[in-house]
Amino acid sequence: MKIKIIKKTPFGQMAVIWFISCDSPRICRILLSKPEWDAEDQAFDIYPNLQVTSSEEIDGVATAIKSFLEGENVIFSLENVALEQCSSFQKSVLLAEYQIPRGSISTYQLIARHLGVEKGARAVGNALATNPFPIIIPCHRAIRSDGTIGGFQGGIGMKKALLKKEGIYFDQRGRILSPRFYYEKEICGNV
Repeated sequence: MKIKIIKKTPFGQMAVIWFISCDSPRICRILLSKPEWDAEDQAFDIYPNLQVTSSEEIDGVATAIKSFLEGENVIFSLENVALEQCSSFQKSVLLAEYQIPRGSISTYQLIARHLGVEKGARAVGNALATNPFPIIIPCHRAIRSDGTIGGFQGGIGMKKALLKKEGIYFDQRGRILSPRFYYEKEICGNV
């Protein structure tokens, strides 16, 4: 396994864990720094034998992640993302989440309904909580049905900041104002 550290982002370090398969780089995990644990330390705790290196493709992904974190509108490709390491359910959740455009959000419940799992909001939340590819697959765009933002691997502060960069606003209690819910058109009524 290899690691590319992305330094000096607005949210601390990020780490891209990757490997080579069929002469092509494959991203197996992206680690976000947490308030109590930076991404590089997390990476070496999880994968002690990492080799610090990069490739042209991984450098491109790292640059795109940094640009995204700085507020630019970046659309990521899934070409080098190792989705095959995920269960079929998690993969379906991640692909549904990937479709949510910048400036829109959805709820765990709406995503579950979109996937045909009527009572699957918690399962969707769990699949997103363990998203191996945060930022590339924008799991910060999924919130709770009550309008609160829910959890995030990089912390709630980071999730809120990312949503604000995308034009999402919050009331004084931390609930999202005037949301544009993706997948809402598939059900009757409002969330």
